[in-house]
Amino acid sequence: MTVAHPLLPVDEDWQRCLAVVAHPDDLEFGAAAAVARWTGQGKEVVYVLLTSGEAGIDGIDPAEAGPLREREQRASAEIVGVSEVEFLGLPDGVLEYGVPLRRELARVIRTHRPDIVITNNFRDSWDEAGDALNMSDHIVTGRAVLDAARDAGNRWVFRDQVDAGLRQWGGVRQVWAANSPLSKHAADTTGTFELGVRSLEAHEAYLRGLGAGDFDAEEFLEGFSRQTGTRLGVKYAAGFEVFKLNLL
Repeated sequence: MTVAHPLLPVDEDWQRCLAVVAHPDDLEFGAAAAVARWTGQGKEVVYVLLTSGEAGIDGIDPAEAGPLREREQRASAEIVGVSEVEFLGLPDGVLEYGVPLRRELARVIRTHRPDIVITNNFRDSWDEAGDALNMSDHIVTGRAVLDAARDAGNRWVFRDQVDAGLRQWGGVRQVWAANSPLSKHAADTTGTFELGVRSLEAHEAYLRGLGAGDFDAEEFLEGFSRQTGTRLGVKYAAGFEVFKLNLL
């Protein structure tokens, strides 16, 4: 049987990955199962969250929601083998693209020195038809991360960081935007799908606030993970739009 729009496997010949996204739960809507695959291979993955997701639960004041969501994110990360989770403390819901954000993200990349960077889908929609609109924080984050990955390798950009002893890092080989509608690559998550489900379920307070409060994490993840898996030739998979930087 011919598969429509087949996907290629992502490159797994790397050791260090930095996942930089806007909110707690962003990685858990698909990519976390892939992270579990990679940590199981002995790879190092670090999470960096721009915000604490404090504006994400309508019924809980941000002052309470932020720390709660940080705790849930740390528990979620632990399930898929990630022990280092950093929160930048930027304001949820009103992230702005610009030089200050690029500067902060270049600092993060120069500090962690990853081979691969994972970030948010920054396309306007989650589907090619344009019917499932994306949100500003995701678009801003993904775009800024892609640009900052290049900035980090240029000693003359944000030179104050280099002058202060933080060496430039041109070792980011690729940036992967998770769940992009333009994904042409994917990671097989068949063996780690259940860990991905558990990592999403760890965002208990957030999921309770979705819709009627009866969100089914396994059902949701199974739907698109199976579709992506079919395109990769496996049971379950997570899709990525791959940007090759060729900075080395």
